[in-house]
Amino acid sequence: MSGQGQAVRDITSLMRVSEDYVRDVIHAFNERGLAALDPKWSGGRSRTIGEAIRERICLIARTSPADWGITAFSTWSLAKLREHLLARGTVAAVSRETLRRILRDAGVSWQATTTWKASTDPDFLVKMQRILDLYDHPPADGRVICVDEFGPLNLMPRKGRAWRSAGSPRRLRATYNRHHGVMHMLAALDLTTGKIHYRIRRRKRHREFLDLLKTLRARWPGQRLYLVMDNFSPHRHPDVRNWAADNDAELVFLPTYSSWLNWIEAEFAALRYFALNGTDHLTHAEQNAAIAAYIRWRNARAQPKTGFATDSPIRTWTHYPTKAA
Repeated sequence: MSGQGQAVRDITSLMRVSEDYVRDVIHAFNERGLAALDPKWSGGRSRTIGEAIRERICLIARTSPADWGITAFSTWSLAKLREHLLARGTVAAVSRETLRRILRDAGVSWQATTTWKASTDPDFLVKMQRILDLYDHPPADGRVICVDEFGPLNLMPRKGRAWRSAGSPRRLRATYNRHHGVMHMLAALDLTTGKIHYRIRRRKRHREFLDLLKTLRARWPGQRLYLVMDNFSPHRHPDVRNWAADNDAELVFLPTYSSWLNWIEAEFAALRYFALNGTDHLTHAEQNAAIAAYIRWRNARAQPKTGFATDSPIRTWTHYPTKAA
């Protein structure tokens, strides 16, 4: 309006503001241009809960109610935590939403409890370092292959995740039977190509396992096979050991209770998530076909497997921790 030649008095009457305000806006625009029209954020109200109290709140949230003599419940909800903080006088007043924001800003999140099973293997570190060395520096004279069993493969509705309209999740039946029995997947992950080779059988005895190894041997003739596997009894069967000694294959056993060291476990997790979760197959043929389709899709995009747990604490272990950190 000023740019169109209108006087300050006219602008004042039309905009219902004071003359001083109009003059301030015009002068600011003449000095700074459009930047003068940017909102002037003041940063909001200053915090009423200081950093020391916030740290105290996060500390209490990470403890168990039992640590404070509370036996009525085993975990905190925001409401219970708020009640406890007020009762102890940690804060004079605080809302549940403020508590949520304090915990979020401090990186304290609501997490599921996990379990830890310590290995009883006295040679844990030696075996682990051997496997990590095979992963990091595959021998030039052969292939490193991780083998394991996946299953049992039941015919059952499996919970999963999918994109759906809000409030309308996909529904699966809750009841099922086992009239068709179970099957087992015996699989091998070739680290050189990143591809998975597998077969599905009714049993997972040493005979079925040995058949898989013979297939791998025929696939890569002339190369030594380094077979990483757990301590499942069919893997240690005398027939399997004798076959390995006669066919240029080394059985590299994991430390006890350390299946997480087997690289194929991560592939099984992906298989379960993408091929089985959210399904309700009625026959084994149908379920096996779904697994086969996923493996074909995955193998077509496979890359050599490198960089196993490069940032994990296991890389710096000089002794084996007997409990979770």
